[in-house]
Amino acid sequence: MSDESKSRPEKAARRSAGDEWTAFPEWSPDLLKARIYEQMLLDIIVGSLAPGSRLDEQSLATRYDAGLAGVREALGRLALEGLVVRRARAGTTVAPLDLLEVRQAVEARRLIEPHCAALAAVNATAQDISRLRAAFDGADEAVRAHDATALVGMDQRFHAAMARASRNITLARILIPLQHKAARFWVYSMGPDTEAERLEEIALHLRVVDAIAARDPETARSAVLHTLGEFTEDVRRAVNGPVREIRDVDG
Repeated sequence: MSDESKSRPEKAARRSAGDEWTAFPEWSPDLLKARIYEQMLLDIIVGSLAPGSRLDEQSLATRYDAGLAGVREALGRLALEGLVVRRARAGTTVAPLDLLEVRQAVEARRLIEPHCAALAAVNATAQDISRLRAAFDGADEAVRAHDATALVGMDQRFHAAMARASRNITLARILIPLQHKAARFWVYSMGPDTEAERLEEIALHLRVVDAIAARDPETARSAVLHTLGEFTEDVRRAVNGPVREIRDVDG
């Protein structure tokens, strides 16, 4: 094998790492269909599109100033993630919150995401690290304004960017939908945090970025665990109380 042939895989790997959207074309912010999906996803997470509510495609097209094709594609992606339910003749509805499913998603995320953080500390590009730092731009103002929707969007961008920065496509494709399910659950269950508590949560996320930028996998692994909550009985009771749509299939 020639020296030129030996170098080809390395060159291909560098090109893939340099082109941040090559492995994730459906998440490119330049695509209108990706923006429609992200807007709809955020509305489901924060409850603007409530569990069990019926989703009319024409109404969604008006809501998001989008074409029907883009709405249908977004609904298709959300259905694959289990966030909407599509049934023939019955139409499309926002999926109910299922405590067992969400608990399993949280458990899986706590296993996978620390490893992604460790990989990001090895593989992240300068662009990846800049994106991670920028995820919480404007967070102070959002905290002061009690803008939960903006803060949830920032959190989603941060964790998705970290999954991509791992450069492990398989793990990222598993992790990002788990993040969506867990985020939806935490929005419904979280209490009225103080501004100081919110700012400390953001600081915890930025410590993950510091560890990734320092190329310190073990610190990144440990730091990301501190950003993740646990499925506790207190949270379980909080969710069972105010949200009637939540279905507890675990008894």
